[in-house]
Amino acid sequence: MAPTSSPTERPTEVFLATARRVIGIEARGLDMLANSIGDSFAEAVERILAVRGRVIVSGMGKSGHVARKIAATLASTGTPAQYVHPAEASHGDLGMIAEGDLVLILSNSGETPELSDIIAHTRRYSIPLVGVASREGSTLLRQSDVAIVLPDADEACGTGVVPTTSTTMTLALGDALAVVLMEHRRFTADHFRAFHPGGRLGARLLKVADLMHGGDAVPLVVAETPMGEALLEMSRKGFGVVGVTDAQSRLAGIITDGDLRRNMAGLLDRTAGAVMTRAPRVVAPGAIAETAVAIMKDRKITCLFVVDPEGDGRAAGILNIHDCLRAGVI
Repeated sequence: MAPTSSPTERPTEVFLATARRVIGIEARGLDMLANSIGDSFAEAVERILAVRGRVIVSGMGKSGHVARKIAATLASTGTPAQYVHPAEASHGDLGMIAEGDLVLILSNSGETPELSDIIAHTRRYSIPLVGVASREGSTLLRQSDVAIVLPDADEACGTGVVPTTSTTMTLALGDALAVVLMEHRRFTADHFRAFHPGGRLGARLLKVADLMHGGDAVPLVVAETPMGEALLEMSRKGFGVVGVTDAQSRLAGIITDGDLRRNMAGLLDRTAGAVMTRAPRVVAPGAIAETAVAIMKDRKITCLFVVDPEGDGRAAGILNIHDCLRAGVI
């Protein structure tokens, strides 16, 4: 049973003590899980890698909520997966489970009656079954091709009946499966972005090439250009900067408002090459846009020229911090 508070304890102290106790119990459960991972986990990974179809994840009650999350994590990290509700499976959704699939079933007790039809379906059609439960001799694990036994850890509720530590361990096990699979498949940020094109996460994974201005929009002049013309180019393009190119059209420098202030005396009598700051900081078109934002914040600048490091040194575009702001990168 959970300890009771003394009359002298303030409610805040009681709340915090309980929260810390719960987290501590669940943390110990995760330690036990980490130490118990073994051959059955590795076999489950190998079975999933061999699947031609999808990973069907199922569970009832709290295990069902965890199963939905695991299915979503797998699907977003390169392993086609789908959640099937065990009760709905008994009323037609078994048709979602086909040969070539693999079924991953979660159940703390391993005796959840609603799972019986899915288990029977996998046995009838020789569909690989990976079971996750806390009881080694349970029906689910006895019927499974791969049985993963969760360690015997205390639930954090104090009564031993509310799924707390067990669901935390199951969720962590699913995350471990997903990460092992994605690392084996060399699943990259580019792949992740393809599955997350919207929202804040999609914005954070945008590339510089997705946001930069290219072609005639890029403010450029040659080094011999009189500063009067360079100022007109800076004004026309509206970025507050102008890039300066050498005889081979490579980006050699940049002129900013700071350069103009430092060269006010006789400015219009000089050339762009004489006023520019040489070797400006640039960014590659394939870089993540958030990397460009970090550079601009660090240098306290608002624009970066885009130059392909494997190219000929020419400016492929220009990126403004406001473009990143509009796209939700910032």
